[in-house]
Amino acid sequence: MTAGLGADSTAGEVLLTGATGFIGSAVLRALLARGAAVRVLARGAVPEWITRSGARIHRGDLTDAAGLAGACTGVATLVHAASRIGGTEEDCAEVNDRGTARLLAEAHRAGTRRIVYLSTCAVYRDGEHRGALEDTLDLAPASATSRTRLAGEQQVRAAGGIVLRPHLVYGDGDRHVVPALAKWLRAVPAWAAGGTARTSVVSSWDLAAVLSAFALDPALGRPGEVFHVAEPGPVRMRELLEAVCAVLDLPVPGADLPLREHRARTPWLSEHQWSLLTRDHWYDSAKVWKVTGVSPGPGLGVRLAQARTWYRETLAIPEAG
Repeated sequence: MTAGLGADSTAGEVLLTGATGFIGSAVLRALLARGAAVRVLARGAVPEWITRSGARIHRGDLTDAAGLAGACTGVATLVHAASRIGGTEEDCAEVNDRGTARLLAEAHRAGTRRIVYLSTCAVYRDGEHRGALEDTLDLAPASATSRTRLAGEQQVRAAGGIVLRPHLVYGDGDRHVVPALAKWLRAVPAWAAGGTARTSVVSSWDLAAVLSAFALDPALGRPGEVFHVAEPGPVRMRELLEAVCAVLDLPVPGADLPLREHRARTPWLSEHQWSLLTRDHWYDSAKVWKVTGVSPGPGLGVRLAQARTWYRETLAIPEAG
């Protein structure tokens, strides 16, 4: 299973995991838009748009090796975008660690040569991250989700696959990033120390474009290579929150609180979550845009506005008038 072998990965199907999820559904749309033949691994109900899309469905579950049998037969590229988010260490390990091992075993059996894995910058030890390059930060995830995703990505790298690490991902289907920011704004409508912390963000559409580029061009990347995926420059938390306010019609904070006072008003946030909101967490992503030739997109303001309907419906915000 060595990345980059084969004349053209489009000569066989692409197997996509996580296609019914937030990022996976965007990846499926991107692959189909590029004319790829896609097979979807699905363990539950499949939305009608997927059944009508022409994608083939393989019924199987990452927790069941028997159900994965045949999933990769005839598959040139495996795009592994499924993960268990939340739950106990054992719950997460069964999917993210052992489930990935089962999937890789099936890919190896079938002779699938190209593997692309969606990971996360949460695999790093928490701290001030300021423009770090790939593989220059210590790996020490804070949560069961991220620890087991790291275990999965290490297996993929050992198998010669490509690993992509985004940080904050937003867009249609996001139930974590913008909803959490909206809750934060409503609970404490004030800047935390001026909102100067810098972060890395990327829309699900632009992340999907990168994933599909790696999936369909076997010449991109070296075996085991890691790529950050984010907008080219860091975004200040103030800029991100102002964009959220614009989409959700929330008042822009007018006050500014010291970090200690702001923290006292948000007891539901873990220390890691608090750190993500108030300390620099941005990552150099120049390599991925250069290697793939994919456009990083129009930026936060435009992309977040494109997801306006999703967020307003999800957060039950009525339109004015």
